Amino acid sequence: MAKISTLVKKIFFHSEIEDFKLKNKQAIREWIAHIISENGFNLFELNYIFVSDEQIFQINAESLAHHYYTDIITFHYHEPKSKNLYSDIYISIDRVKENAANLNIEWSDELHRVMIHGVLHLLGFDDHSEENIAEMRKQEESALLQRKFL
Repeated sequence: MAKISTLVKKIFFHSEIEDFKLKNKQAIREWIAHIISENGFNLFELNYIFVSDEQIFQINAESLAHHYYTDIITFHYHEPKSKNLYSDIYISIDRVKENAANLNIEWSDELHRVMIHGVLHLLGFDDHSEENIAEMRKQEESALLQRKFL
């Protein structure tokens, strides 16, 4: 298991949205590092890029030939089955806020769920079948319960 203090230094946050500032960055880094470490993975680099709906639509169309809005796109640059993760995770703040409003939950809770959802994909969890979706939700809930910064 990788040391959490080492992993924390390899998690970065970038915002393409002028009025968006992520709160509790260090605590979020520690939480994500803990989830990565407890699953037996290491980290080369993990970049979160917070974007608008229009930006994520453009990324989705250009990179994946998907012409629709989404809340998250995860790009991994490490070899399949690698335990040393290297990734960019794009998150639409507009989509997260809308999802939270539709679910009647705090938008920061939805943001954290989406953030860990991307990490879970990197750890090998999938959401393409009903069974996989159920397991992904279970893993998200477990990870959310481990947050120590709220």
